Amino acid sequence: MLSRCVASRLSLVRSRALSTTTTVDSLGSIDAYWKKDRIAKTTSNSAESRGFTYLVMGANKFIYASAVRIGALKFIASMSASKDVLALASAEFDVSNVEVGQTITVKWRSKPVFIRHRTDAEVADAESVGMDNLRDPQSDADRVQTKDWLIVMGICTHLGCVPIANAGDYGGWFCPCHGSHYDVSGRIRKGPAPLNLEIPPYKFLGDDKLLVG
Repeated sequence: MLSRCVASRLSLVRSRALSTTTTVDSLGSIDAYWKKDRIAKTTSNSAESRGFTYLVMGANKFIYASAVRIGALKFIASMSASKDVLALASAEFDVSNVEVGQTITVKWRSKPVFIRHRTDAEVADAESVGMDNLRDPQSDADRVQTKDWLIVMGICTHLGCVPIANAGDYGGWFCPCHGSHYDVSGRIRKGPAPLNLEIPPYKFLGDDKLLVG
């Protein structure tokens, strides 16, 4: 009796196990479903996508480079001097009526410029001065282009006053503000001024035309 009951139970367990195995096998592997859900990608599509990306990136770089170039050109153009500024940068003067021994004052960049037509005696006096006697040593030849003409800025190198021509202890210029004396070469000889009168950039355009600047 006992043996029959055990055999019956074993038969029941075996039938259930077989039924479970059949059900699992009928479902199949989950790998099959995963393969079906994957997106198919071909080599040609991938190459086309990369090509498009490179094209977009290249176009962006070209646009950025063009923008930088345009900005640089505009900045340089803004830094260029306008026509009216260039006109003020230089000035032309007629010196045909300046007599020997005479000094005239003209304006360049809103600053006074002394133009002196020197005599032979003044030239000889300027050339005879030794460097040991000068506070700011400079020969007369280094300060003129032609011996007869001296062109200097009309601004005292002490505090920026305008000296008086044909005055002072050395016959050149005298600054009454603080007593600076300049000779006929525009060199400081006495007083508090530390430097000679400045020489502006200039050149002669013939015998009677002077271009300053």
